[in-house]
Amino acid sequence: MQVMALALRTRLFAWLLPHVPGGTIAGASPERIAQMQRGMLRDTPLTRVVIGHPLPGVAITDSEVAGADGALRARRYHPDGDRADLPLVIHLHGGGWVRRDLIAMDWLLSRVARAVPAVVVMVDHRVAPTHRFPAAVEDAVAALRWVGDHGRQLGGDPTRLAVMGDSSGANLATVAARLLRDRGGPPLASQVLLYPPVDLTGDVRSLPDGSEAPILSHEAQRTFGSLYLGAADPSDPRASPLLAADLTGLPPTLLQVGDHDPLCDDVRRYAQALRRAGVPTRATIYLDAIHGFLSFSGVVPAARQAAWEVVDELRRHLAG
Repeated sequence: MQVMALALRTRLFAWLLPHVPGGTIAGASPERIAQMQRGMLRDTPLTRVVIGHPLPGVAITDSEVAGADGALRARRYHPDGDRADLPLVIHLHGGGWVRRDLIAMDWLLSRVARAVPAVVVMVDHRVAPTHRFPAAVEDAVAALRWVGDHGRQLGGDPTRLAVMGDSSGANLATVAARLLRDRGGPPLASQVLLYPPVDLTGDVRSLPDGSEAPILSHEAQRTFGSLYLGAADPSDPRASPLLAADLTGLPPTLLQVGDHDPLCDDVRRYAQALRRAGVPTRATIYLDAIHGFLSFSGVVPAARQAAWEVVDELRRHLAG
């Protein structure tokens, strides 16, 4: 499908982003990457036009959870009210294992918190290149275990626990789910994976017509993979979950991806592999949607429908 099929506002945004300082990490120097990591996404009216506003009726607070090598920042979304029996959802943020813009998912995660309803905890894992693979993987596992042990302190019910993530965070989410299966839990009721990179071994992907993908270009894919893996083996299933020998026993899974995302084919392959392993799996390809589209709800029309599919999936598996 040609990129010109995208909505006008999506095309304009995809063209503009690489021209904004800090808009893309592709080809950036180590000094520039460090500068970008220090500068969080600013919460301004213009920013909110692009990423969307958090839903009223949800308290958003910053706290900490335990990681594999010390405390990690976390952002908690709790629907208004005094209920302490809500399920818990841990979200692992995207950014190519390198960036961390924590407010980018306020729009989605506040809706998950209020509509499921659930307590949502977004974890800020360690990032490359300072902390290369598998540091983020071990942080994800440690954070899930910590929430499983201390969920009551967060105002939720740790016996009803789900994991979700977007982009690189979805990679970490499904890898952590498999490692928790092998390391004694806690058990997960669901995994929600938004456009995950699941195979880091092959050539960078392009659109079916061979054109460059908006947001996740060839150069961006190479840059993120190199910064994250360093000299590590990309076929390690902790990096490429599609290559894991055993996917049985993973929780029911929702996969979402856009048809203009170069990861679309790999997401389809992962869905097929999960189904062959007996994992209940739902995979949805959204039309006229780019990589990361749930972080850009103001410029990608498909984001709203995708958000409610996420809510519906979590409701079904986390109901008391």
